[in-house]
Amino acid sequence: MVANTSTVYSRMQSIQTPIIPLIKELIKNNPGTIPLDQGVVSYSPPNTAIAAIQDFLAHPQEHKYQATIGIPKLLSGIQKKLRQDNQINIGDDNCIVVAAGSNMGFLNAILAITHAGDEIILNTPYYFNHEMAIGMINCHPVPVQTDDNYHPQIDELRKAITPKTKAIVTISPNNPTGVVYDASTLREINKICQETGIYHISDEAYEYFTYNQVKHTSPASFPHSTPHTISLFSLSKTYGFASWRIGYMVIPKKLLPPILKIQDTNLICPPVISQYAALGALSADDNYLSEHVSAIAKVRESILQKLQDLPATCTVVVPDGAFYCFLKVTSDLSDLDLVKRLIDTYKVAVIPGQAFGMNDGCYLRISYGSLTLENASLGIDRLVQGIKELTV
Repeated sequence: MVANTSTVYSRMQSIQTPIIPLIKELIKNNPGTIPLDQGVVSYSPPNTAIAAIQDFLAHPQEHKYQATIGIPKLLSGIQKKLRQDNQINIGDDNCIVVAAGSNMGFLNAILAITHAGDEIILNTPYYFNHEMAIGMINCHPVPVQTDDNYHPQIDELRKAITPKTKAIVTISPNNPTGVVYDASTLREINKICQETGIYHISDEAYEYFTYNQVKHTSPASFPHSTPHTISLFSLSKTYGFASWRIGYMVIPKKLLPPILKIQDTNLICPPVISQYAALGALSADDNYLSEHVSAIAKVRESILQKLQDLPATCTVVVPDGAFYCFLKVTSDLSDLDLVKRLIDTYKVAVIPGQAFGMNDGCYLRISYGSLTLENASLGIDRLVQGIKELTV
């Protein structure tokens, strides 16, 4: 029998279609739309990162393949950063692996710790790329609803653990809600993982984006957390590195052999020119980041003030981190239909909550990290007007 190849069929059919390209196409077809959709920052990498590229170009041997886990001097720079900023010490039982972004780090991690059919627990709303990656490797995402303020529910997480569970994932500061998990919550989750023999995967891509003296906590800094904690970090937001694709993981040393197999197969080594730039970025003056975060904080305050004009039927949980707001909207429209109408009629783009696993109700994610104060204010004005008129 000859196989029928006219129909493409694979495990990818069950994976959700990436939402960002869909929204970008709608924006393209509606010139003048203000993008409150993708999670990026407006600023460029620091001058120290640009200068480091010249150092790379001056060393022709660096154009060849380099170490799978990252060049030694970048690993050393990251180790210093982790010690100073995250209170994470690298020793005999853990190690750093540089990846082409923290999304790759997440995929590396779940490939390393699972068999087909295993389960990974996600707090809902979850980051869509996490859910997609789990499904792609024939594992099962297990969504566990957060509370009304989008904080994890410890008892519900406990109940969700089965013999097939391999990890609980936390994202703090959170995408898509902007919520920052307090240290006691993260400590309790980490303890559950230790007690049940599963991993705590901690995504910390927005570690520096916190406001009003709220502090970020790295679970890998807790005593006795090393054997069961996988930490993911990114330069995409912090240093305006989105397209440069550099992130890194802190993993238990026992996971290094499988992760070496995975990374050598998929990547061979992280782009070395970007690794040089990353090392330069880590040496940037502290004012670089503090000034940019302060500017985003001003945009955040303006947005939160304008969102007070939303109808009483809309709910906004004030975010303490990242650069997102997550709205619950009372509407007969689906969130995707509402998003399409907001773009078509009001020229403002947001992301529908269904992409983040919020299928019961109408939810919207607002991203404000990439806009000036003026454009963000105009975008929110359009959004508020659109929601008022479309949800009557």
